[in-house]
Amino acid sequence: MAGSGSAKADTKAASGASCPKGWKAGWQKLADKVKVPVYCPTWMPAPLDGKIGGTWEDIYSIGRDKSFLVSFLYHESQTGDVHVNFRAYPGQTKIPRCREIEFVMGRSQTRHLPCFADPNGRTKIGSIDATFYTVNQDADQWHVLYAWRHDGTLYTVSQHVTAPLTYRQVRKDLNRVLRGLALVQPA
Repeated sequence: MAGSGSAKADTKAASGASCPKGWKAGWQKLADKVKVPVYCPTWMPAPLDGKIGGTWEDIYSIGRDKSFLVSFLYHESQTGDVHVNFRAYPGQTKIPRCREIEFVMGRSQTRHLPCFADPNGRTKIGSIDATFYTVNQDADQWHVLYAWRHDGTLYTVSQHVTAPLTYRQVRKDLNRVLRGLALVQPA
């Protein structure tokens, strides 16, 4: 992964769009809480939207270290899931380690492994130079994921690969999400 941009980077998406008006307040509030820029999506796979606090928000979590996970989920037992996660790790550019507990001969063993692994190419869009990961842990398990650095912070966006969506469709969707990210600066 290459570093990209600075705190004064443009606030428009690679497409030139800004954070949608109906979504901006939630992303601005998040940026103000974590005290780093955040990336607001300008497009999300149907039926999701990117409104924090809206119908499709699944998880909104901010850690003591200001790292965050904002997750959007559509779930229906007959048609499957559409699940997109946004994360950032302020002040951290290394891939975090995730805890995995496995049971061997009836005993639990804990090991730590990279949360994002198996890099599978890079994509550069505007100021974002992202690495694509296909083996991920924690809330990104069963997801494919883009990770990039901006101004001393690691950012990610991921989407769950599950029927009826194919790996190819999810990667196409994730590329479109990445192309449309708009940087929102903290106030």
